[in-house]
This record gives sequence, structure tokens and C-alpha cells, in this order.
Amino acid sequence: MTNWADFFAIQTEDDFNQQCLETYRFQLLHCQVYRDYVSLIGKEKNQVQHYSEIPFMPIEFFKTQRVLAAGMDPQIIFSSSGTTGMVTSKHLVADLSIYEQTFRRIFEDFYGPITDIAVLALLPSYLERSGSSLIYMIDDLMKQSKQAESNYFLYNHQELYNTLVQLKEKGTKTILFGVTYALLDFIEQYALEFPELIIMETGGMKGKRKEMVKEEIHQLLQDAFKVNGIHSEYGMTELLSQGYSCGQGIFHLPKWMRILIRDTNDPLSLISSNRTGGINVIDLANRYSCAFIATQDLGKVYADGSFEILGRFDQSDIRGCNLLVQ
Repeated sequence: MTNWADFFAIQTEDDFNQQCLETYRFQLLHCQVYRDYVSLIGKEKNQVQHYSEIPFMPIEFFKTQRVLAAGMDPQIIFSSSGTTGMVTSKHLVADLSIYEQTFRRIFEDFYGPITDIAVLALLPSYLERSGSSLIYMIDDLMKQSKQAESNYFLYNHQELYNTLVQLKEKGTKTILFGVTYALLDFIEQYALEFPELIIMETGGMKGKRKEMVKEEIHQLLQDAFKVNGIHSEYGMTELLSQGYSCGQGIFHLPKWMRILIRDTNDPLSLISSNRTGGINVIDLANRYSCAFIATQDLGKVYADGSFEILGRFDQSDIRGCNLLVQ
């Protein structure tokens, strides 16, 4: 079996292409759901030479099918959030160490050594359900952190405020993960000038507040904390890797991921940079599920590989782990 960690060594476009082609052949052989889909659209016999030619499986299959390589059992099952009665996505993860290695590497590439960072989390709606891949990641980051203040804050806003004051006084690098409505609840009571604070807004009103455009939300948070920008993560239950935005809604990816944009009127065709369409994601960490996914997000990709999210297809239901998509 190919070493799953080979994708960490990707440096060039050719490296990425070769890893994609190898992963595609592996999944076509071992993932029944993906193979059936490729066959159904008449692409199975095509000789793929470039990753842009690889078929992308609709993300909805994670709701209804067992997306897992044959002969493997899941070590953990991540599930998306959803309202009562809604069918949720399930990501069967055969090798949990892949997820752990990827999110640690990505986080440190963007923010530096986790040991030096205090990780705070204001995520009541995520903590109140099971199966969240975000909570699994934050649990691990807190364990890796050497800062005693790293902790969850459910509804205890006074304690969070006191902790932020202490960290500011100590000059500790601090990141605050927060679901949208909880962050807004917090700043209605407390304001703290902490320009060095990294606020990672994870999106979602969860029915607690009226919906707002993200620019308005970010401005409120920037004014309350006197920070220059609000950070965001592009991640979801169905992926094992993440992209990050350090402000202005522009996301960047690790070397083993790509965003391609498909035509909204012809979902099997891709369109060029700087045009709006459906987001297709390549995540080579999804070795044992599906690495080539057609999401229900709308966006635009730029020549340098960065991208932004512009909304969702109208018919798709809201997925709680698709962070900051409103």
C-alpha cells in the first residue's frame, strides 16, 4: 500500500498531478461508490492525464452512501450538524492519524508552533452534539498547546473575558475559535482592545439570531476587539484538510489541496479563474474515502490558487461544518 504521507512531500505542480493520478487510480479500484459514480457518468474508461480531468463526486453521497475503501473499517465517524429530521453527512475515517497530521501541519504553517499559542474556544453549539471534526481538532490543538489558559468557554463569558485580559497582559499569542452567534453575544457584554488576538469565526447563527452578511459580522467583531481582520477556516465534515483566511475572506490552501470551479449550468465542465461557479475540492488527505468532491458552495478561484466563498446553491441544505458559508 502506498504511503499515505507521500502527499506531504508535494512541492511542484507536477508532484501534485502525479499524486492526484495515483489517488484517483486507487479510489477507482477500491472505493465502490466512487467507481459506480464515475461509471454512471461514462468516464470510467477515459484515460485521465491531468487532475483537472478527474471526475468529482457530489458531496451529497456522504449522506446516503458508505464512502470508504473496500476492506477498511472506520476508526472514527465524523458527522455534520443539522436540524431535526435532516439527513447529515458522515465521513468514515479509516486512519485517524491522517487527520491529526494534516490539521497540525496546516495550522502550524499558518500560525506557527501550537505550543506557543493559547487556544480558546467559544463553541457551545458544537460542544452540545457529538461527531464534530472541528471539536476533535480543537481538542488536539489544546493538548498540544503549552499554555495553561487553553480551554473551552461554554456560556461563561465573564471567565472568557478575564482569560483574554490575562493573556493580553502576558503578551501570549492567542487564538479564539468562536461560532458566530456566541461571539456576537459576547461582544454585546464585553469589549476588549486586543489587536494581537486572532479571532477564528466558524460561522453559523444556528437559529439563535437573525442572519447577517459576513462583512457586517466581521466589522462588529473588529470594532469590539480593535483587530485588523477576522480569520476563517474553510473546512467541512467531508474533508480531512482545511484552508484558512487571515482576513478579507480570501482563503489559502496547503500544497495537497486544490479548488477548481465548475460551470453552474454544466457541472461536469470546469471554468477559468476569476469566474463564479460551483466549488470542486481536491483533498489528497481523503485517501480512503473520496479525494475529489463537488461541493454545494459557490465561489471564485484566483490565479495564485487562493479563493473566496460567495454563497451556496439554493437547493442545498445548510451544513454546519462548512465554516463561514452564509
